[in-house]
Amino acid sequence: MTYHKMLIAAGAALAIGSATAQAQTFRFAAEAPAADSQVKAAEHMNELLAERTGGDLALRIFAGGTLGNAQAVITGTRGNTVDMFVTGSSNLSGLKPEMGMLDIPFLFQDDDHVFRVLDGEVGRELLDQLEDVGLKGLAFWDNGWRQISTRNRVVETPDDMVGLTIRTTGAPVHIHAFELLGSNPVPMAIGELYTALEMGTVDAQEHPLGVFMSASFYEVQDNITLSRHAYSPLVVAMNKAKFDALSPEHQQILIDTAVETASFQRALNSDALASQVEELRSLGKTVTEEFDQSPFVEATLPVRERFISEFGGAEKLEAIDAMRN
Repeated sequence: MTYHKMLIAAGAALAIGSATAQAQTFRFAAEAPAADSQVKAAEHMNELLAERTGGDLALRIFAGGTLGNAQAVITGTRGNTVDMFVTGSSNLSGLKPEMGMLDIPFLFQDDDHVFRVLDGEVGRELLDQLEDVGLKGLAFWDNGWRQISTRNRVVETPDDMVGLTIRTTGAPVHIHAFELLGSNPVPMAIGELYTALEMGTVDAQEHPLGVFMSASFYEVQDNITLSRHAYSPLVVAMNKAKFDALSPEHQQILIDTAVETASFQRALNSDALASQVEELRSLGKTVTEEFDQSPFVEATLPVRERFISEFGGAEKLEAIDAMRN
């Protein structure tokens, strides 16, 4: 090889090395199992990022809590040992209490109301608050409407909740709501829940139906009530310093792709609902679709009042109300 050709080859090697160095892969953590729509959405987002950045940005997805439970992952992302996560908004309320308003029971009227709020000014303001704690909020994804399941009783009225030991998130509004209904709420990581239900440590749980199915909770729960007692948003966020280090172009692609993926995941969940109910009935489960929310609404009204007194947010809640049809 001539000296000139050696220089050309060395230059090509340097160019390849530089291109490889520019490619950035983010460790993306999800607590839900691989079959869940959260993980399918992350896979979709990864495909879009590859197309739109020419492979410069990619996600390495860790499902099923393999990088830890929600709080461990949030802490890890703030501390730069995890890059990005998807988690229930309630898991961030300890850092930014106003985020917890989204979990207030019966706050939302329907899907359209939810999406107007989360995709609008209120949603962006809540995501932007995360910058104060070292996180960059990218988008709200869709966990769906929370439904109640039990092993030994059908829930139709507030009286059916009395004395029920039920797994909830650690969100203050969730805990307070079930206390008002006379239940015994037990916060617990989703990875521990199947065994707790199987062993009878808790009688019941409340999750969106997609999570209920993907985590196989139907194997240890016989009665499902489509209570829609709260909507459960998901937050996609990443380490703020890593976001800030990206080029403005890649920052915008990352945000736009996360937001676009929200629509993809919402469609997945919506399309799956009817078949999930049919599947549960084919398995011999009792599914209660006719549910009178009004007595539950009345019983849990103090949750909103207490939230405002402790954490504020009255103006945002009024804005959310104003977006009802």
